[in-house]
Amino acid sequence: MNAPRAETVAFVSETPTPTPDPGRPMPAALAAPSAIDTKIRTCSVADRAADPRLANLQAHVRNAATGDVLYDRGGSTPSRTASVMKVLTSAAALDVLGPDYRATTTVVKGAEPGSAVLVGGGDVTLSRTSSGTETVYPGAAHLDDLAAQVRAAWNADPSNPPLTKLILDASYFSGDEYQPSWDTVERDDGYMSNITALQVDGDRNDPASNTSTRSTDPIGRAGQAFADQLGGISAIERGTAPAGAQQLGAVSSPTVAQLVDKALVVSDNTVAEMLARLLAIKTGSGNTFGAINAGVLQGLQAYGIDTAGITVVDGSGLSDDNAVPPAYLTQLFIKINAREGNLGVLMDGLPVSGQRGSLSYSDRFAGDNAVADGAVSAKTGWINSGYTLSGVIRAQDGSTLTFAIYALGDVSDDAKQAIDTLTTGFYLCGDDLSNS
Repeated sequence: MNAPRAETVAFVSETPTPTPDPGRPMPAALAAPSAIDTKIRTCSVADRAADPRLANLQAHVRNAATGDVLYDRGGSTPSRTASVMKVLTSAAALDVLGPDYRATTTVVKGAEPGSAVLVGGGDVTLSRTSSGTETVYPGAAHLDDLAAQVRAAWNADPSNPPLTKLILDASYFSGDEYQPSWDTVERDDGYMSNITALQVDGDRNDPASNTSTRSTDPIGRAGQAFADQLGGISAIERGTAPAGAQQLGAVSSPTVAQLVDKALVVSDNTVAEMLARLLAIKTGSGNTFGAINAGVLQGLQAYGIDTAGITVVDGSGLSDDNAVPPAYLTQLFIKINAREGNLGVLMDGLPVSGQRGSLSYSDRFAGDNAVADGAVSAKTGWINSGYTLSGVIRAQDGSTLTFAIYALGDVSDDAKQAIDTLTTGFYLCGDDLSNS
């Protein structure tokens, strides 16, 4: 689904002690090899882990009830996560913003007579379709509703001249609109938009399709769509809203809980970036891509797991430059499974093997792996240089496991089936999973 540039990856040994990447410091809490508890376990997944389709494998498994590490292959080494990064983004957003937070788009009166300012509040789900139309974003606000509010407020004041100018204020986000490490093919193929505080339908050509080509000017597209709804607009330009201006209308996005569900179940990249940017702003870290690392890490502090060594370049996981140890994810998923704080929202939003979202597609948990249908709740990930899966397994023996699998390097689409096969091995072994 995602296709950034390829990257050469050092081979990860199948011993529990990987060679660290000298370019990335290892977290203090994860620097030593994870301790394996003393119970004798005999269920081996060695043959599954040796599948060459997994390329350079990193994997980590814990018993969720005890925290015991059952399996460790490079678990302490920070590496790129692909879309599993959305788990961190979502967890941070649920703490910083809360599940009920909504982003608001407003229109205010402009400083010039006959002008109004459309002010983006970071809502990428705002739709140019007619109210009542179902888009890819359930609960999305609609421009026609906002336009009706503006026209009613404008016409209520007889001293107003005709409304003829629309000013577009997208200053809530700043800096690069497209993260420099992303391949622009993601935009062309319909998986990622430019990230702007003002846009409609995730800037899709087709508001009803999850995968749809995006433009290079989402702000302009949104402005033209709103001008069309208002009618009578003869000029559109960029600018900022005057301080203290009269509000003419406002509409709000779906809740963070709804957005987290969308980001996880179908791996919506644009929504993940919306959440990352909004939480960075809320924490005071800033409103650019560069602020996301500090914002997400601050949001993750609430869960009490050491984040040293983690690098967050974006909210979606599209960049090769993200770095998270698999062992961090297995700890975080223990808390997600326990539904700590607001994390139950995240747990409920995960794809489920054979049943929901990106794990219900025909190429996932098929054949012999269908034995684990309904037992795996996990986030999928795919970039050109890796496939990933991380989440919770309700194992055959009744135990609950948390796991993370990274297949990195020279991988192809069939890495997904190899990951499913290894995950199914974890499911079949349960707490008897051997680290040998």
